[in-house]
Amino acid sequence: MHLVSLKNFKIGKGQPLTVMSGPCVIEGEDHTLKAAETLKKIFVKRGINFIFKCSYDKANRSSISSFRGPGLQEGLRILERVKNELDVPVVTDIHLPQDAATVGEVCDILQIPAFLCRQTDLIVAAAETGRIINVKKGQFLAPWDMQNIVDKIRSVGNPNIILTDRGTTFGYNNLVSDMRAIPIMQRFGVPVCFDATHSVQLPGGQGTSSGGQREFIPVLSKAAIAAGANCLFMEAHPDPTHAKSDAQSVMDFKELPQLLDILVRLYEAVNG
Repeated sequence: MHLVSLKNFKIGKGQPLTVMSGPCVIEGEDHTLKAAETLKKIFVKRGINFIFKCSYDKANRSSISSFRGPGLQEGLRILERVKNELDVPVVTDIHLPQDAATVGEVCDILQIPAFLCRQTDLIVAAAETGRIINVKKGQFLAPWDMQNIVDKIRSVGNPNIILTDRGTTFGYNNLVSDMRAIPIMQRFGVPVCFDATHSVQLPGGQGTSSGGQREFIPVLSKAAIAAGANCLFMEAHPDPTHAKSDAQSVMDFKELPQLLDILVRLYEAVNG
């Protein structure tokens, strides 16, 4: 497995647990900085490598009236503050090929949303930045189909790839997580992450927004670690009830510490 190097740590087989976490979308400068600062303290205390995640634009919202975020320029300015002032790496999603180079100047990881994981121009543009590329497996794809996406990224000479499972479409407004996807995608020689919060979504389940079953985040995250996941993706919010995106499926800051303590012990048991 190719180890992905980031800041002063690595992601992959035999490495300490890494978690990507943060509010789904940038809700304001102060809100974002305070969230990142709080999360850093929570993760560092437990010896977990922390990557701050937040989106400058949520382009795939259910409704035209849904909050999308501050946009590219303002969003990157805020993420750059987080990165520099708190000394943490940052990851954000991109939706357009023309944004890749600009985002790559600030962010350590460029994330390809699940719905866009087969968009060749977007993937190649992201890969050409030389940054780490985290691709969410589409809800409509089998895990072995992600080999083609890995090949697209490697075609421009970028070996720094993470694949993330986030559940698979199962009927209407529901997802299921098949933990076999983790070892299957690891066969491509890349670290595999599990998205414990988007996997509990009920896509479009509330008509103009997605629903979710937050109570299953601990169940799925523990299952993913037991199945050998190299890192976790876990969005978190200080006040989920009032979150402007994914309110039904983000982790509450108050509930994170207890879960992380369990995950660290489980990760150490699985990885020796």
